[in-house]
Amino acid sequence: MTKKTKKGLSYRDAGVDVDTKGQFTTDIYSKMQTTFGPRVIENPDGFGGLFALNSRFKKYRQPVLVSSTDGVGTKLKIAFMMDKHDTIGIDLVAMCVNDIVVLGAEPLFLLDYLASSKIVPRVLHEVLDGIVEGCHQADCALIGGETPEMPGFYHEGEYDIAGFVVGVVEKDKIITGKTIKAGDRVIGLQSSGIHSNGFSLVRKVFFDRAKMKTNQSLKKYGLNTTLGEELIRPTKIYVKSILKILNKHTTKNVIKGMAHITGGGFLDNVPRILPEGYAVALERKRWDVPKIFKIIQDVGEIADQEMFHVFNMGIGMVLVVSKSDVETVLNDLKHGKEPGIVIGEVTRGDRMVQIV
Repeated sequence: MTKKTKKGLSYRDAGVDVDTKGQFTTDIYSKMQTTFGPRVIENPDGFGGLFALNSRFKKYRQPVLVSSTDGVGTKLKIAFMMDKHDTIGIDLVAMCVNDIVVLGAEPLFLLDYLASSKIVPRVLHEVLDGIVEGCHQADCALIGGETPEMPGFYHEGEYDIAGFVVGVVEKDKIITGKTIKAGDRVIGLQSSGIHSNGFSLVRKVFFDRAKMKTNQSLKKYGLNTTLGEELIRPTKIYVKSILKILNKHTTKNVIKGMAHITGGGFLDNVPRILPEGYAVALERKRWDVPKIFKIIQDVGEIADQEMFHVFNMGIGMVLVVSKSDVETVLNDLKHGKEPGIVIGEVTRGDRMVQIV
């Protein structure tokens, strides 16, 4: 009698389908190509993305590269609950590019990391569609990334994403906030909603405390939408409107400082751009706080201070300008279809934000 031999294990037996991954990688390249400009050197099978420092860089005398990396946090849980994945990539791009534009930097290219327990082409294609759309909105190229399949590490049907962006700014045009002084005005740019921060608290409020569902109507709260549709709304990308102002005023930085209102809300982010000895007073009556924040606060019985420490409260980006430049910047924003609101001013103080 012949002895039976055990069948050898394969990577597929361990939960990794290299053929599916290879096909997915091939399929997404055409989407990536839609973000390419003349500075991208195509290298579809390479180990890295290529970006040429070509003639466009001649406008920079002393170019400084600026980089940032970020993710979208537990907002991913909302995408999983709704099985809606076509906007979460916009959030990813926004979180990266909004962080470097506050330094005055033009985004050049972005890399993404999209890890999952198992590659489900439909889902990951939707995620990539969002990333591509975000890159179009930010006018930057998606030149590469990584899509690992990690069975046993993530829950089935879940994934994680992260992004890494590189931009450029003229050395003497870097915006740091060091020239901010008392009397300068604070201009707020409206957010599109919650953006991509505070979702651990959001989920605690709506799904643990209130036992709500993503398909639940918010009409009784004054919003003609469902809870899920409101929560999944993508983060606004401010790059084009801000760069348009900076490129228009080349003789000086009319914007002295900028803060992206992300994790930590106003209370943590605005002080990061203030010189020693200065503070900011914000007048909350100057802008309309979107209803979703009022709903979160009421349902969760959350204190005002906590709300401003966690959420953007309707203001996704803050610009600091001198009093004499306020009207110029407001007009530029209006023409760029990104209306701004004067929401406060710089005072003497200990690098803090006061909400009055």
